[in-house]
Amino acid sequence: MFMLNNNHLPVGRAFVHDGIQYPANWLRLASAAEKAAIGITEVADPVLADSRFYWNGDVNNPKELADREEVDAEGNPMYVKVLGVVDGEPAMVDSDERLVAKGLKSQWIAQVKDTAGKMLAATDWMVIRKAERDVAIPADVVAKRAAILAEAERLETAIAACNNIDDFIATVQSQNWGE
Repeated sequence: MFMLNNNHLPVGRAFVHDGIQYPANWLRLASAAEKAAIGITEVADPVLADSRFYWNGDVNNPKELADREEVDAEGNPMYVKVLGVVDGEPAMVDSDERLVAKGLKSQWIAQVKDTAGKMLAATDWMVIRKAERDVAIPADVVAKRAAILAEAERLETAIAACNNIDDFIATVQSQNWGE
């Protein structure tokens, strides 16, 4: 990224410096010496933390691991809104169900279940065939299904046991679904 007087200069955008208008392609076409002559420096782009785990790429701002019941600005509990009737007119009203923001643990456990389900779906017909007509399931399919179920169980248990973001990241990055 290019900087001029501590301001970011986007590539492909015209800019003005010391009363001189530079065209949008100037940063791409100018030599390093030409850029340096007017005070432009090139600095490395900042390294951002993984946005799956941190807000705005800030390593000091991790996302919540646990589910959280939401409250309004005054600390009052919030509830899921449903379509109801107020003064004879349709309106959104509070239900009896608390509004819950899902944390990373819930989100990733759901993802693990979804992944396992999709991987098992390809051979579900063999299980049904076995139940309905007693046709044997090939041993390699039985082993593969067992491995998928074992990995899903391992991940769900490990995710639930995480107490901090570093352990959580290590756990979800250890996924091994096989082939």
